[in-house]
Amino acid sequence: MIENSNRARDHLANERTFLAWVRTSVAIVVFGFAIGRFAVALRQLARFQGQVTQTTGLSVWMGMISIFAGVLMVVAGLLRYRKTRAQLDEGKFEPAGFLVDLVTILTALFGLALAGYLFYVEKSLG
Repeated sequence: MIENSNRARDHLANERTFLAWVRTSVAIVVFGFAIGRFAVALRQLARFQGQVTQTTGLSVWMGMISIFAGVLMVVAGLLRYRKTRAQLDEGKFEPAGFLVDLVTILTALFGLALAGYLFYVEKSLG
């Protein structure tokens, strides 16, 4: 009975972890959409006011990259969930090493790119 409850607890923890991947992915997709939509809204506002916008559309590209990253993250979370489920069934669990490192590095690089872009926009406008 104890072995069965431990197995159930492990599988439920795996499911909670997968749902955390899903929540994070949804947040990244929504964040990317907001970045892209905000850039489009600013462009439309400038046109409405009769101003010519001189923008490269980098915000739209960053938004699309964020949306794509969110989609990739949920796929990676699903693959990790399935791998962990199989390992738990076999009794041979191994923690995720590379995947966690990859997500961390990509998130840090994207954050630095956004910070650099904001710095560039601030300097070019001011």
